[in-house]
Amino acid sequence: MSVSECEMADRKSAAVMESLMLVAPVTALEFLEEEYLLAGEGPILSVYSLQTLLINCTSLSVLQNQRIHGIHLDPWQQERGATAAAPKEEELFVSPWQQSGRVRSVVLAVFGGKAVRVVGLKETGCGGPSLEALGPVIELQDWVCDVRWLRARAPLLAVALAHNAVLLLEAGKGWSLALCSCQEGCLLYSALLLGQRWDDMVIVGGTVFNQLVIWRPGEVGEDGRDRIEGLQMEVGRTAQVEKRLSGHSGVIFSLAYLPKHGWLASASDDRSVRLWGVGALGGVAGCGVPAPPCLRVLYGHQARVFSVRLSPGRVFSAGEDGACLQWGWDSGRVERSLKGHIAGGVRALALSGGGRAVEVACDWGGRRRDQALEGMQVHLRAGRGKVHSVLWAGQDGVRAYLLASGTAGQVFRWLLEGALYSCGRDGCVRELRVGAGDRLEVLRVERACRGMEWVERVLILDPEEGGEEQGTGEGCQMVVLGFQSVFFVVWDPVRRERLLSVPCGGGHRSWSYCPPSGPHRAGGALVFVKQGAVLATQVPQDPQGAVSWGLKVGLHGRGMGCVCRLGWVGPAGQGERWEILAAGGEDTSLSVLALQPLSGALRVLSVITDHISSVRALAVGLRGKMRIDGQKHGCSQTDGHTVTSLSSLLISAGGRAQLQCYRLLVGWGSQLSSPFCQVIQVASHRLDEQWERRRNRHKIVKMDPETRYMSLAVLHDGPEWILLAVGCSDGAVRVFSVSEVDGSFQLLWESFYHQRCVLSVAPCCLKDPQSNRKLFMFSGATDGRVAVWDMSTITAWRASPTAAPTWNGTCSPCLTFTVHQSGVNSLAVWEGHGDGQTGWMTVASGGDDGQLSVVNIRVQFHQQLVEGSTMCVELQSQSTVLLAHAAPLTALRHLGPSLLVSASPDQRVCLWSLCSSAPHHHSPGPHQQGPASASMAPPHISRTPPLTSMALPYTSRACSSHTWPTQRAWRCGLGLGVKAEPG
Repeated sequence: MSVSECEMADRKSAAVMESLMLVAPVTALEFLEEEYLLAGEGPILSVYSLQTLLINCTSLSVLQNQRIHGIHLDPWQQERGATAAAPKEEELFVSPWQQSGRVRSVVLAVFGGKAVRVVGLKETGCGGPSLEALGPVIELQDWVCDVRWLRARAPLLAVALAHNAVLLLEAGKGWSLALCSCQEGCLLYSALLLGQRWDDMVIVGGTVFNQLVIWRPGEVGEDGRDRIEGLQMEVGRTAQVEKRLSGHSGVIFSLAYLPKHGWLASASDDRSVRLWGVGALGGVAGCGVPAPPCLRVLYGHQARVFSVRLSPGRVFSAGEDGACLQWGWDSGRVERSLKGHIAGGVRALALSGGGRAVEVACDWGGRRRDQALEGMQVHLRAGRGKVHSVLWAGQDGVRAYLLASGTAGQVFRWLLEGALYSCGRDGCVRELRVGAGDRLEVLRVERACRGMEWVERVLILDPEEGGEEQGTGEGCQMVVLGFQSVFFVVWDPVRRERLLSVPCGGGHRSWSYCPPSGPHRAGGALVFVKQGAVLATQVPQDPQGAVSWGLKVGLHGRGMGCVCRLGWVGPAGQGERWEILAAGGEDTSLSVLALQPLSGALRVLSVITDHISSVRALAVGLRGKMRIDGQKHGCSQTDGHTVTSLSSLLISAGGRAQLQCYRLLVGWGSQLSSPFCQVIQVASHRLDEQWERRRNRHKIVKMDPETRYMSLAVLHDGPEWILLAVGCSDGAVRVFSVSEVDGSFQLLWESFYHQRCVLSVAPCCLKDPQSNRKLFMFSGATDGRVAVWDMSTITAWRASPTAAPTWNGTCSPCLTFTVHQSGVNSLAVWEGHGDGQTGWMTVASGGDDGQLSVVNIRVQFHQQLVEGSTMCVELQSQSTVLLAHAAPLTALRHLGPSLLVSASPDQRVCLWSLCSSAPHHHSPGPHQQGPASASMAPPHISRTPPLTSMALPYTSRACSSHTWPTQRAWRCGLGLGVKAEPG
């Protein structure tokens, strides 16, 4: 039944939701002379100092729920209110700073989505810069493509709109003064406004018809002065297209103009950059030369080109392939390729004055910094010549020594602690450690570059000098050397990119590589023997001295599909705690993250790339060990400080029916600066492993389609093994067991009852009058039905030493019911209050239809068998909110006895309250909270990317119906955010 209107009335509550931290895509960049770099990260405007190694000085949330797409400085604030002659068109770069005593300030126009806002940046003599909003968010009816400050007595902004129109705004109060539309009412993907006054304004628009249109929105008066100076209203005017440039075969994403040479550059969906000789634009020159020629067509990107910028003699472009290319104007060729982003495309590109510095930003985050390799040993050399013998020698079972003898009659000894690396001709790099009995234990096996089947060496570079490291140290960079086809390749496993590729003809026994020197990794050389000749290849140093810094840590090359919380680590003190999360993405990678919600600090501890398809679900096992705040902790002393470490078992599932299990050990380095993570690979499993091992499988038709694992839940967390429930795209619900001792997955049970894709699974436990544990599993499919399974006997069966390979359990569910018109995307199940003979379970579900449903289930226990069972499961009541979200409800979590939190692609995170404190007696109809917390919009999303997952702490402390514990909700989609803290 539906919740009545009176039940749906909002009520006040002590629960509030606030955003604590946001990691969002970087979509806008702008240099503030040579001092600061301004970056738009979702709705947040951040200021980075160029004088102090790119330190984030300050940040401010500017556009609420809109993504920042552009930042423009006001160059006319110094002379605002004074009459001055208009400067020449070439004099466009005027200092935006305004000095007032010891305070310098600059005014910015920040735009994105359908909003514009004016922001002020101030710099005092005794402190760093600060940001403040100079006005409210100006909400418009159309998408904003570009803005430009106009030279006038009042602060005026020209705004280019997506439907080929230009709006004149009074920036201080947000008044609309004039609107001019083009007679060709097409949709613009990009726009560029040129000119200093409204009457001589020119707009260049990139249309969906793969053309550039140039027209003038204002009218030039006889005296050349603005007719709009008196803030007179002018609406309804139209203008004709004066120039039309054709040649692209795709939509135009970006435009750039160089006034000194009269060059116009356009970047397109067709992977090309075109340069046009349009001449002078704006002012008396109007729309330039009569027939602008196409001067250059630049092809070099492997995907769409998103951004282009011009400097004298050079062209810079960035695209979806993650590369920023520098082109020579005279040659039309690529002079330099700047890489560093993992994937996902580069959306923003900025040039400093004169083009001396280039900054690029990735669509899914910033450039990833080099990870710290904690406790690593390096390549060992036992003198010159051959090594005759190698021997392990242990001491007290704790330390291990490696002894080696050489040709000079000397014996070398090394003390080995921490991790070791080995490589071979199987294309894999193995991480090992010295275990019990002086044996080497394999912790992790990871493939290097795709296609690199011959891995020769693992090299650790010094973080300062760039040469090979001869001792342990924090912050070192690990690279992998090997052969890929006919190329010698230097591979960076952290950034997942080729640092060097030299055509040498294939693998060779005799070769030597000299790593680049200096902190910026410049130069380097390779010497190898080929056909009896000694050949040398030297990587020249950049003559222009190009240097790159890590500005912002990137998370995933594409959107994140799942996130889970592992726990926290840190020194003694609540303020220094680091939350440890795991996130899986569509780029097939799994990231272990450490973040501080209060300070906003973020560290990528480890990147795991064992999956061959997207990672869709995560689960955490604690193996029955001591639990504190839902995690297993350990304490140690480092430099006199008590620090807390973490050990968790992480299970990931995704496409190609692949399961992976890892032991994560998160600890602290000697400097206590940030945590580090050691990854131990426990087990892996694929349903079609037997198929992959068949010979000549390419000649056999594979009947079964590829299966994707859609959801994952822990049914039982024991000291020896863990039971996992998996929802599969082939209509099956499967139960696996994973044992860290055996290092393997085992398929125990599967059922194809649903016959449709199973989107979600969730467990719930009850106790009967004899205190026996009753385990239930809930599964939801694309037909909107939820099935309840009795899995109570599987744990006892699995613990039996004489258990069969598979569990012959239930073949059909004990209860099924329909809750949605389409797919059940998320399930949240918790135990209700019951008496000795009756148990209660409450099921909350979110579906593709945007509906939120809460179902109450009663479990009646019997002393004797009744119809072959000792209990009866029946549906007691059902309540729904038909329009809980305006889009599919993709994530749902239970916060406490009477609170739910939900997320959806409609850009909202909602907090719900169950109206009844005794859900087993009355219909637990959900209510939204009061106006202060009714719905919180994720600020980093302006369009409709999905919020696909949320994570919460595992345990909730006891609380009443009016008081809730303080909890944080992490949710992911195109970014990562610590969204809510009810308390």
